[in-house]
This record gives sequence, C-alpha cells and structure tokens, in this order.
Amino acid sequence: MTKRNNKDPLSKDLIQRDFKASAPNTKWLSDITEMKCKNGKLYLAAILDCFDGTIVGLSMNSNKKAGLCVSALENAVGRFGKRDGLILHSDHGSQYTSRAYRSALTRYGLRQSMGRTGSCFDNARMESFFATLKKDLIYQLPLYKMTRDEVRYKVFAWIELYYNAERRYTANEGNLPPLKKRALFFSLAA
Repeated sequence: MTKRNNKDPLSKDLIQRDFKASAPNTKWLSDITEMKCKNGKLYLAAILDCFDGTIVGLSMNSNKKAGLCVSALENAVGRFGKRDGLILHSDHGSQYTSRAYRSALTRYGLRQSMGRTGSCFDNARMESFFATLKKDLIYQLPLYKMTRDEVRYKVFAWIELYYNAERRYTANEGNLPPLKKRALFFSLAA
C-alpha cells in the first residue's frame, strides 16, 4: 500500500527496530491502514507510543492524502503533548514525505524517522497494532453492510474505550493496558 514519491527526500531510520522507550512521548510510530465499507474505503492513520502502546493520535477519512497523517499528528500532540527530541517513525509513504507533513513535524519540533521501503519489520510494532485491530474488531464486522461513519464510530470506540483503556497489553509489565501503564508512570514520577 505504501507509495513513495521519488522526488521527496527521505529521512534516516532513527529507530533501527528498537521499539522500546523508557518514558512516554519519546518514540512514536505511525502508519495507515484501510477498511472497505459499503460506501467506499475508510483510511485510518494512527500514532502509537513505544513506551506503553497507547494510540496517542488517530484520524480517519475517505482518502489517504497527507492531511490524514497531519490530522493524526495534531491529535497526538494536542492530547498528549511532546518531549524535546521526540522521534516520529513511519514508512516512506508519500503522505509522510509530503511538504505538509514535514511542515507539521517542524512546527512541533519533532524528529522524523523512516524505515526502508518494503520492509514491514522496520515498523513492526505499528503493523502489529493494525493486525490486532483487524483480528479483534474489523474482521468481526460485516463491513460490506456498514457505512464509513458506522465503521469510524466502531474503530474510534474500540481504540479509545477498549484498546487504550482496558485491553491487556502483554508488552507492558503486569500486562497493564496502555493508559494504565502511563498513569502509573506519571504517579511514580510525581
């Protein structure tokens, strides 16, 4: 699904498949997935925090233009803030190499990182989130009968109310759900 614009410059891979972080908002991963609904495709751009697996930002639309990813980024920074030196990692998709996306990264002072084209392992943790979303929710829904708005509601609710807040996350100590690990981190830091 990744379509690279060969005219756009690429960024170095600052993550190097190290998907762990010792604090929130130091390493974020991003990607796009699609769902085929009754009235056309719905695209989801999501941003995952490597610290605890929280989906810190998301955006859904009927197209996968750069604005979709910019909106997810603005959502993440608006909700969770950022740290100096925050790395945001993605693939080489034209959305991520676009002038609009890079302007948003510059505006927020984020460092861009990109894996290699055609290597899903360079963004494996984000790919794993999408696999979980599809296995736990999307493949259980009769998408061919549902409108984009209906699917958008289901996806948003699953991410915000279940995945972030309640779903056991085996990569976290004690299998804590993402937001519970985050809350524990901040309570211990206080």
